[in-house]
Amino acid sequence: MDIGKQGERPVAAVVGPEEHSEHRRILGISFFVGSVKDAISRMKSGGLLVVPAAPALLELSTKQTYREALLSADLVIPDSGFMVLVWNLIARDSVVRLSGLAYLRELLKWPAVRVPGSTFWVMPNERSAERNIAWLRTQGLEVSDDDYSIAPLFSGSVTDPVLLSKLEERRPQHVIIALGGGTQECLGLYLRDKLAYKPSIHCIGAALAFLSGDQVGVPVWADKLYLGWLFRCLSNPSRFIPRYFKALKVAPLLLRYRTELPELDTVRPQHELPTFTE
Repeated sequence: MDIGKQGERPVAAVVGPEEHSEHRRILGISFFVGSVKDAISRMKSGGLLVVPAAPALLELSTKQTYREALLSADLVIPDSGFMVLVWNLIARDSVVRLSGLAYLRELLKWPAVRVPGSTFWVMPNERSAERNIAWLRTQGLEVSDDDYSIAPLFSGSVTDPVLLSKLEERRPQHVIIALGGGTQECLGLYLRDKLAYKPSIHCIGAALAFLSGDQVGVPVWADKLYLGWLFRCLSNPSRFIPRYFKALKVAPLLLRYRTELPELDTVRPQHELPTFTE
């Protein structure tokens, strides 16, 4: 670290890319920068995959449980196009964004996910569940009433003993969580650490809602060009414009900490965690 003037906090030095590495350490988190297929392959043996978006990354400095979830995850993929662009600029790197939408598209092609009873879905609410399940069925996936659950509205700690019990009983190979960022990662960590077996837990946020029509659709070309945020802002300006404006704060966070984990602000209060998709 470079030490500034006396009395100033230390500022992380510029660190170049890790040559020939499939991971980059950004804001203290080890991001996987391989291909989508490689990411799915790594999840075959189970574990927790998370896909943090830029707005949720701001919670690294405000929510201890979220920090722990990202630090403890078995695979973290760089879904935030804004984070990737800023990182590549300051680190002279060439990381390519790996979106949650691209990940889910590829995951749904995987034969192991398509076996009846092998996959369990965690939905944000009944309306979203109805639309998501209807779409999944059009894609040839069999989803029964026993293959999904509706997440409660979490307040404080993110735990769901009812879901935990159901998974222990059914033991699906895959658990796909389609909740909001900042919540789904904590739920995924809770399940991974409490379950007596080791499923593959995929926290994919709003990706399923994009495909099912529960939220505005994001074309493949727009996802590749990092333009998903624009489609969402146009579809619901009052909801998403403030959200993505706030996400711009990721830039100064990256400039200050770069490869280091941001300091935890223990003064700010912990708010109720939403379960809606991002």
